[in-house]
Amino acid sequence: MAISNHAIDRIALVTDFGGTGPYVGQVKLRLSGLLPQVPVMDLVSDLAPFRADLAAYLLPALVRDIPARTLYLCVVDPGVGGKRSALVIEADGDWYVGPDNGLLALVTRRAGKARDLRVDWHPEVLSSSFHGRDLFAPVAAMLCDGRVPPCTEIDKGTLIGNDWPNQLAKVIYVDRYGNLITGMQAADLDKDTQLRTGKREIAYARTFCAVSPGQAFWYENSFGLVELAINQGNAHHTLGLDPGDRIELFRHSS
Repeated sequence: MAISNHAIDRIALVTDFGGTGPYVGQVKLRLSGLLPQVPVMDLVSDLAPFRADLAAYLLPALVRDIPARTLYLCVVDPGVGGKRSALVIEADGDWYVGPDNGLLALVTRRAGKARDLRVDWHPEVLSSSFHGRDLFAPVAAMLCDGRVPPCTEIDKGTLIGNDWPNQLAKVIYVDRYGNLITGMQAADLDKDTQLRTGKREIAYARTFCAVSPGQAFWYENSFGLVELAINQGNAHHTLGLDPGDRIELFRHSS
């Protein structure tokens, strides 16, 4: 099976490994040994641990404004060592490598053109608990080298997560400022929509300086997602919301 004619210019890592510890470093070193000429960079390494169901909604937004011909090596993989498959997805000029646990489901669903492949190859040495280093990194290296490992093309309807909703009214990521990113695309909400968290109602504002310091609001973030924030404050602490917590939507009747 041949790779498409376009080249892969870079690899971006998308993981829940965290900013410290050996895991990101080991993946990058493995890729450096296999592909010393291809730049490898961290796109995000602090996704909510084990929550592929949340990361699935952040991933398509994160890659929206990134240069084409990027390979995304995606590892949020609580089922590592189990029966879940490994996937290669070609979508709109980019490539994605990761587990079939829902993490890549929204990418392939929203793509204008996608090809979904189940990886049928395994390296000679494969640990039971670190497929990011031992399986996904070598697969990524093959793709960057113009080769596709032994794979079977599959229908996207068979992927885990193919029946998940297009929008997710939950917190999917908390950034270092305490802003709360949700799985809702802002273009699908009217500006008069209010969000409710507990007994607190939160209205729309265009950006931080449009509200007073300490005021909570929601806005369209730079990824196109609905985000809850507090001007010069920490929405995570003030609103008491964590990844996976649900957000209610409502509109006042006139």
